Amino acid sequence: MSHDTLLIAGLGALLATAFTIPFVRKTRRAETRSQQANIEALEYGLHVPASLHPVIDTTLCIGIGNCVKVCPEYDVLGLVNGQAQPIKAANCIGHGLCERSCPVDAITLVFGTEERGVHLPRVKANFETNVPGMYVIGELGGIGLIRNAFAQGKQCVEGIASEIRRGSKATGIVEVAIIGAGPAGLAASLHCLDKKISFVTLEKEDIGGTVRHYPRKKLVMTEPIKVPGYGTIGSQEIVKEKLIDLWTDVVERTGLEVVTGCTVKGVAKDADGAFTILTDGESYRAQRVILAMGRRGVPRKLGVPGEDSHRVMYSLREPEAYQGNSILVVGGGDSAIEAALSLSEQPGNNVRISYRSDAFSRIKQRNRERVDDAVQRNTLEIMWTTSPREIRPHEVVLNINGGEAMSVPNDHTFVFIGGELPTAFLKHCGVEIDAKFGEP
Repeated sequence: MSHDTLLIAGLGALLATAFTIPFVRKTRRAETRSQQANIEALEYGLHVPASLHPVIDTTLCIGIGNCVKVCPEYDVLGLVNGQAQPIKAANCIGHGLCERSCPVDAITLVFGTEERGVHLPRVKANFETNVPGMYVIGELGGIGLIRNAFAQGKQCVEGIASEIRRGSKATGIVEVAIIGAGPAGLAASLHCLDKKISFVTLEKEDIGGTVRHYPRKKLVMTEPIKVPGYGTIGSQEIVKEKLIDLWTDVVERTGLEVVTGCTVKGVAKDADGAFTILTDGESYRAQRVILAMGRRGVPRKLGVPGEDSHRVMYSLREPEAYQGNSILVVGGGDSAIEAALSLSEQPGNNVRISYRSDAFSRIKQRNRERVDDAVQRNTLEIMWTTSPREIRPHEVVLNINGGEAMSVPNDHTFVFIGGELPTAFLKHCGVEIDAKFGEP
């Protein structure tokens, strides 16, 4: 072997070593972090997905870690034995960045697991339900992330625009009726406006939908969104109040009209193929209907005596309105934690959380750290393994471990135990509901 050949071989080996050693060290650090995160996930129940979550095909994964790095949440994925694996699956909120970043298509986002199903309206790839001309987008279809809801609104309207036969229009019939003015409904409305599709948007409350019920200062968006006729809104982090202000500005500047304070009672398909939308006021007719009203508007109830009291609430808009009170927050998810923390920061409040388990599961890391700090500072009390038995005017009776009872002083009760799919409304509209057990 010549001297030049040996030199080239040596240089090649040196370069390979120079690149390989840092990669190996980086991979080992990532694996160590994943091991630590996995221990924490098992301790707090974060390994069990709540709804949407990534599934990895290990026969395809090449372990480069793109999916781990792009996820803006906390340790949803990690590297284990050289391949990506779900670690804190409960933290997944459906960004989809991991799926799109994988060069070998080894990641699929699915709803539910083999053991735990998720009930969702039956929809096709174009968001159309089993009822021709009726579509479901946003949180109602299982996607709660604002950016994804905006994307669905755009895609749905673009599909409708390609199918609508333009020309003469029947009197009194719009091309699209949009039910709900939250993120998905606003996106659909703005894209209808942009494509000159005649439409009407109906909202039972005000612009913003369910987001208006979030606690003050809650972070609600993590990526910029392009809005037709307006530009780009958002940043890495934006709080609820700022987002509502931005949406209000978008509506004013684009000239978007939304019928607020309008409750839709039902949607019926007529003999001519059009839809009649029945409300608590006037009725509307449309060629197509987009259901974008979310699912949290139907809060899950406790089913205990006294729950119908005016002192029991299912959302928190203005924590500053509650001061000098004994308050019980029921629930152990992010919404319950954030509400309890906001209330505990108000002067004179004595705030307790009643949670049925002995540890919080499926809450964001920053909320876990905040609640631990509040407990240490004695501004918040956690009543583990308890659940309300009866709500009285100035106290709540709690079951302890499902057995003996105790009473705690209470002026107001806030219940955050999730929302229920508006099954009756969907069935009235003719929409079929499926249980998803680990399906894309």
